[in-house]
Amino acid sequence: MTDGDEGDNGQRQTALIVRPQGAGQNLLERLSLEFYKLTWRTPLHSGRLTGKVPMRLLAVPNDPLKGDAGRGQALRMGKFHYQGFEQAFDGLDYDKLALQPSLTDYIHRFDWLRDLSAATNRGEGAPVAAQIADAWLLANGMKTREPAWRVDNCAWRLMNMAAGSPFLLSSADPIYRARVINHFARVARHLDQTAPRAQSHFGKTVGWAGVVAASLLLPEGKVRRAVGESGLAESLRATIFPDGGVVSRSPVQLMELIGLLSLLKQCYTARNEMVPIFLLEALGRAVPALLGLTHADGGLGAWQGSAHMGAEHIDALVAASEVRARPHRQALDWGYQRVSAGKSVLLLDAGPPPLARQSASGCASTLAFELSHGGQRVIVNCGGAALVGATIPAALARGLRTTAAHSTLCMNDTNSTAILPGGQLGKGVVEVGLERRDIDQATRIEASHDGYVRTFGYSHTRLLILRSDGMDLRGEDTLLPRDKPKEGVPVHIRFHLGPEIEIVASDSPQAVFLRMADGSNWAFMASDGQLSVDDSLWVDQNGRPHPTRQLVIATDTGTGGLTIGWQLRHLG
Repeated sequence: MTDGDEGDNGQRQTALIVRPQGAGQNLLERLSLEFYKLTWRTPLHSGRLTGKVPMRLLAVPNDPLKGDAGRGQALRMGKFHYQGFEQAFDGLDYDKLALQPSLTDYIHRFDWLRDLSAATNRGEGAPVAAQIADAWLLANGMKTREPAWRVDNCAWRLMNMAAGSPFLLSSADPIYRARVINHFARVARHLDQTAPRAQSHFGKTVGWAGVVAASLLLPEGKVRRAVGESGLAESLRATIFPDGGVVSRSPVQLMELIGLLSLLKQCYTARNEMVPIFLLEALGRAVPALLGLTHADGGLGAWQGSAHMGAEHIDALVAASEVRARPHRQALDWGYQRVSAGKSVLLLDAGPPPLARQSASGCASTLAFELSHGGQRVIVNCGGAALVGATIPAALARGLRTTAAHSTLCMNDTNSTAILPGGQLGKGVVEVGLERRDIDQATRIEASHDGYVRTFGYSHTRLLILRSDGMDLRGEDTLLPRDKPKEGVPVHIRFHLGPEIEIVASDSPQAVFLRMADGSNWAFMASDGQLSVDDSLWVDQNGRPHPTRQLVIATDTGTGGLTIGWQLRHLG
């Protein structure tokens, strides 16, 4: 029922999306993984990683991913700079590396190589790369431990080192060069063991991609390639929905997957080998799914932990994939709806949240929406829960995952899907009903979820009607009594506003005017409840929060539930 075409010929489409059930790894698998990790510091595992050292790489893949020149310039000045963190690497203890997780992974993955190459040439960048790499290898190259040797960090490090090998291997020091080449071989053997044991389907996909890359870039890789391609094909089937989204429903993770497969594809190209059909098909599904979450300005909306990203970031990633595709207008498995009308784009979260094992930053955002018009974000979600860093502390990141941080209805300040003390998603939304159809000069979407049935006895239904010229959005939020409904429960419907929007009062307490940064004006009107203005924020792609405002409709449940209508209308 997934459709990548912008038009649906007026057909009425309905669906019931059910949150999958079941546990992650079974007890035997978890015990096996933990026992395996205990062997990492034993002679047994050291023996697994020991073997013939290759003389050189068989090929150097072209890196299709775009580096950050600003971070690269920071490296030239002797410091790592990532998501607001700065850390001088002169004298840094790579043996302990007691830094924030995001910066730690940035270092362990050798992602910094891409940024360095974006900021300087090989002659000036190679000494910097060798300085960092040699210190890191002396501390971590022979010590198998997490997070440095976690499966995803290992796979990315192997591919990043291969693509950045002109910088890494320009040194005339034979001992250093041998240390680098030996690390390729050790990581490859480690991935052979850890890829099939990874805790998630996505982790297995990243690990198997590393195995395949090693088979292409290191000698005697025929058997490794056969095993790796088989494992990668199987893990991709479990990681990617038929409509191209990832099971975590996280755009950030989907972007990582697209980047991973794009770089892996270049490993085949560097060896003049045919890229497997299953890999090309996975990329061909993933790109239009990601584009389905882009706004009228080409940038990404804020969903399941992602931040608001500019079009240039998305364009660069799509260019790296070499996939030409149109955005998905609806993706039932992926769980998002997209309506393009005139200069406006409406995005709706119309799926249950991911299972706890599939996402570390999953959000209670069911039935939240975003609206953009041209280059202006009008209604947004706060976003950024996955970008924990210097400016997004863990406590704020937890708040950004809540229902209240999204443009949707919230009962009694309670999440529609519970966020447990340990950070996992708990009980809540299980089923999402959906009906989408074209009506006279408009697109109509009606969706519902059961996240508040257990706690308060109501199901939430949201109706959205976007006029075909994109100038008028009408909405209606309804709480239907289902099972012992509670009266007098506070209800808030939140509309987080995009950046640089000025709120102007009107003569009616049920309406306000919105003056956009581009000079246009909109009117917001509510049929019932108390309309007020409150503080809010939105998070950019660098993990920086920006202050903004939100419109809030407040009311209480009464006998028979409630229905509140509202309207956003473009005034010119």
